[in-house]
Amino acid sequence: MDSSTLLYNQLKAADPFFLLAGPNVIESEEHIIYMAKNLKSIASKLGLPLVFKSSFDKANRTSSKSFRGPGLAEGLKILEKVKTTYDIPIVTDVHETIQCEAVGKVADIIQIPAFLCRQTDLLVAAAKTGKIINIKKGQFCAPSVMENSAEKIRLAGNENVMVCERGTMFGYNDLIVDPRNFEWLREANCPVVADITHSLQQPAGRKLEGGGVASGGLRELIPCIARTAVAVGVDGIFMEVHDDPLKAPVDGPTQWPLRHLEELLEELIAIARVSKGKKQYEIDLTPFRP
Repeated sequence: MDSSTLLYNQLKAADPFFLLAGPNVIESEEHIIYMAKNLKSIASKLGLPLVFKSSFDKANRTSSKSFRGPGLAEGLKILEKVKTTYDIPIVTDVHETIQCEAVGKVADIIQIPAFLCRQTDLLVAAAKTGKIINIKKGQFCAPSVMENSAEKIRLAGNENVMVCERGTMFGYNDLIVDPRNFEWLREANCPVVADITHSLQQPAGRKLEGGGVASGGLRELIPCIARTAVAVGVDGIFMEVHDDPLKAPVDGPTQWPLRHLEELLEELIAIARVSKGKKQYEIDLTPFRP
């Protein structure tokens, strides 16, 4: 069994869920190493399978002046150092087909951004790396769309696919999370991940001093969405975590403070263990006669 399939099976079997977590973007090697060390320590203490996440390039920014990260070559070097130093798998995102081969040599999971979830060429190129593919559901998509996206991965010869809920557009600069999607996404016949931080973005909802806008967010509601997701029995939790969210160069308003991570995860584990969210009821509609 190849390493990708082995990891995929381990994540599918995670009890009560696996964790994809890390800072939104690579700010520096020192910062990424610091975050990886702390995240591994917390996940190991709680017995949660961890995949470390950070982006080498944030191509989808509200403004062309926004921080994007170190780029492909330097970013992958830093992620590879995290992987070898702490012996943890890596998830990072791609935006173009030409990035997939290089990313596949370092990342264990290749993530498809929500805005690109229907881009066939990108999905196929990612699938052909043989790595696990995590597809985020577009904010503009019904959950049924993800069945087709997952099938594109399989038809390209890769069975190791996951789908991820990250909210649905509501008006112009807000997102909502419909808990029904966690159930409907299971029809893609693969693990379902809940992105509990991006789901609370407010796209282009924050005015900047000196003009312009940036994405805002509702950090205080992250526990609310997380509790809902684990209660319904998602297979994995995706969350962006930062040691100093107010100084994060990207998506600070939707990054969870590192200092509160262990406390939140302990609560989520407790909820998941008492919930029967992964169990499907066989509803009997015959007349009830006690």
